[in-house]
Amino acid sequence: MPPGPRPVAVELNAVLIALIAEQPQVLTLEDGALLPSGPFETDHPTLQTGLRAWVERQTHHPLGYVEQLYTFADRYRESTQGYRIVSISYLGLTRERAEAGQHEPGWQNIYRYFPWEDWRDGPPRLLTRALLPRLKAWVDAASDTVRRDRRQRVDGNFDLAGWNEEQVLQRYELLYEAGLVPEAGTRARKRVADPIPGEPMHYDHRRILATGLARLRAKIKYRPVVFELMPRDFTLGQLQRAVEALAGRSLHKQNFRRLIEQQGLVEETGAMTSGTGGRPAKLFRFRREIVAERAVAGSKLPLSRS
Repeated sequence: MPPGPRPVAVELNAVLIALIAEQPQVLTLEDGALLPSGPFETDHPTLQTGLRAWVERQTHHPLGYVEQLYTFADRYRESTQGYRIVSISYLGLTRERAEAGQHEPGWQNIYRYFPWEDWRDGPPRLLTRALLPRLKAWVDAASDTVRRDRRQRVDGNFDLAGWNEEQVLQRYELLYEAGLVPEAGTRARKRVADPIPGEPMHYDHRRILATGLARLRAKIKYRPVVFELMPRDFTLGQLQRAVEALAGRSLHKQNFRRLIEQQGLVEETGAMTSGTGGRPAKLFRFRREIVAERAVAGSKLPLSRS
């Protein structure tokens, strides 16, 4: 008699992002090795309810904005008991709850995992000094037919002159295929003798995190989700640095402010900053009613280059 189908376990994962000290941070477990996750339980009325329950139970951190990210159901994803694991991942945005000067455990800088994605100070040295030369060697080592395909993919994903910040997942998976990062791929994990800098995670959680960062970078261009990460009152400088931190790109100050004004996304509070050691700056707040006004057209926050 042929064996029956393998049992399936449904797991929920959360890519929960906050801005802390103007750096994009992700909430993790086990010293940064895991994303918050747990099984979907039958008494949960919805998947999102199950996710919220697990995240709050594991981290004692309530979720705010949440959207479904992706379902990971590759055949290699299985438990030690032989169950096939289907992971339904969610992207969540929140604000850190710690008092000023403190830091909640579990938050890790996203660029700890993807240092080649932070272009706020220009192309990272890692790209030009280590990553690109090793990708070139990987291309050159292939046969003629394969070499052409590899070269096209490297040129498309790692074009320094036309860097596309949304291609986080494509770049990560290409680095895995080239043997430069140690996880995210197959049932039989490839051993990477000399991985490039970037912290690995257990299972394929860094791949899930790459998916979440790519989604967020795309979303901030057409929905005002960045305000979910901002304090109630903020300066335009703080808002610009928040967008730059998420996108990993620097923005032109005047162009950015002009776009914010044209979109009508913020309004002055009438107050000024104080006690920062610099010149006082106007405080603004997000016009939350803009979400209803622009529900169809969207509120654009394009990334104009400096």
